[in-house]
Amino acid sequence: MQQEEVGSVAAMASRLQENIERVIVGKGDMVTLALVAILCEGHLLIQDVPGTGKTVLAKAIARSLGCTFRRVQGTPDLLPADVTGTHVFNQQTSSFQFRPGPIMAQVLLVDEINRATPRTQSALLEAMQERQVTVEGETMPLPRPFLVIATQNPVELEGTFPVPEAQLDRFLMQVSLGYPSQEEDRLILHRFREEEPLEVLGEVAGSEELLEMGRLVRRVHVAPPVEDYLINLVHASRSHPTVELGASPRAMLALYRTAQGLAAVRGRGYVIPDDVKALAPYVLAHRIMPKAQSQLRGTSARDILRDVVNSVPVPVEEVAWVGR
Repeated sequence: MQQEEVGSVAAMASRLQENIERVIVGKGDMVTLALVAILCEGHLLIQDVPGTGKTVLAKAIARSLGCTFRRVQGTPDLLPADVTGTHVFNQQTSSFQFRPGPIMAQVLLVDEINRATPRTQSALLEAMQERQVTVEGETMPLPRPFLVIATQNPVELEGTFPVPEAQLDRFLMQVSLGYPSQEEDRLILHRFREEEPLEVLGEVAGSEELLEMGRLVRRVHVAPPVEDYLINLVHASRSHPTVELGASPRAMLALYRTAQGLAAVRGRGYVIPDDVKALAPYVLAHRIMPKAQSQLRGTSARDILRDVVNSVPVPVEEVAWVGR
């Protein structure tokens, strides 16, 4: 990957980050992670308590990209056909015609995904993995890029349906915004006092540019010692004594791709171990299932992953941009 190509990816990411941070205050690290997911054309799950900006972040991303955008509100009565589309009878032509659902957009926001029933959640599986939908035996490709940004509230249980492991594994990353600091709260008050910044947010990158930058990201160099470190992390998650399900091969590929994306966003044409280490909690934690006894003792997937990261030696060999 040439340095000018690295610069073009970093420049586009910088434009997007600056634009999104006109709305999202004090969460630069989370915005960066979201941009990495976008560059890798991966799906993003934003989990946090109400009012912390989950939906605003998703909308800011969509408005910053020159992509078609649709929103679906997760509710118990939402049906799969409400997402994928359905065939309706046209009386003028005396034939059935396909009426596409919101999933045919390039950026799909599924707000409060855990309020939709498992049947409706499963309607997203084929789309998220294979980027196509099948309706009444007819398979249709989805537009590119295709990104699902889902939000969920982790504290409300009434009227919710836990997102199953197979569904979670389709999300490239899971992030949490958290509460802002006092100074950040003051900035929010001042910024939103007279206008709604989201309403005036403009497009700063097109869909074709995004796809081209995504192709460049895949050319970021990963040295063998860094590959070994990544593989060792994944295998350590599988063999940990408190783990029921460890990171899958899909999770390993996700960590590899996101490490390339983070390196490119930071202006490097090569991945370093710190890229892998920084991304592991966001890429692997939602894919790890602790044993029942561990959960009863209060051990979470992030606790296990923290132990895994601390136990796997970081390579000390030279991992700079070589062999390209």
